[in-house]
Amino acid sequence: MSAPNTELVIDYLLALQDKICASIEVLEEDGAFREDLWDRGSNTGGGRTRVLENGEVFEQAGVSFSHVRGSAMPASATQHRPNLAGRNFEAMGVSLVIHPRNPYVPTSHANVRFFIAEKEGEEAIWWFGGGFDLTPYYGFKEDVVHWHQQARKACQPFGESVYPSYKKWCDEYFFLKHRNEPRGIGGLFFDDLNEGGFEHCFQLMQSVGDHYIPAYAPIVERRKKSSYTDKERDFQLYRRGRYVEFNLVHDRGTLFGLQTGGRTESILMSLPPLVSWRYDWSPEPGSAESELYDVFLQPREWLD
Repeated sequence: MSAPNTELVIDYLLALQDKICASIEVLEEDGAFREDLWDRGSNTGGGRTRVLENGEVFEQAGVSFSHVRGSAMPASATQHRPNLAGRNFEAMGVSLVIHPRNPYVPTSHANVRFFIAEKEGEEAIWWFGGGFDLTPYYGFKEDVVHWHQQARKACQPFGESVYPSYKKWCDEYFFLKHRNEPRGIGGLFFDDLNEGGFEHCFQLMQSVGDHYIPAYAPIVERRKKSSYTDKERDFQLYRRGRYVEFNLVHDRGTLFGLQTGGRTESILMSLPPLVSWRYDWSPEPGSAESELYDVFLQPREWLD
């Protein structure tokens, strides 16, 4: 098995962050990211967080690179992999969440990451993970089909079984068990990837990262100038509550960051700037809001 090269991964991740931020700024037209460099000190790593706020198109967009080290893996990582206990670790990745202003533009999330855990006298344990997923407030079949076409395209060079497997994994992972509903319409999710050697796995991770903007940008362009009323805006803020619930209750990346003493501002930049909850609310039958639940939040094979 080929040995991992962390410098290659870091170079790719920094370039990916640059590329995604540049593409988001083009979509925004009149806004720019501000950059926040941070260092945890004591040779434990740091990162480069970029945030765009109060744009005409994007109410908040956060794209963060992090590279952290530690002497012991946290409980969120060792719970299902006890062989990681007692190992030093190094983790690096790019994570982003884009919250548009217009309710007809979906929220999107993407993440690509690499972990390596080492112990003197033993072989290093390493793996890649990542994916991207889409959370619409009002569903459009052409948008969802395009999103999944790009997801499949990212996976095709690595075998016909990869997209169906990673799509299913995404549907299962981004599911709010306490609500018994998915967070959105899915996409790709994978973790613990190390089969086939470092180069093969690294190429797959890069393909996923490189297909995020081709998947998302055309949807934003198509919907960003759609007219909407307070009704649609209120529904968007209500549905954003589901996003908050998932990230704080279920998301392993959030738990990992907090348990390893990560930078809270960068970890929680995924949360939307405005959100609302209502007690025991449900949409009116036959409404566009109801269609989201009845059609788009039902796991299905969108490319059949």
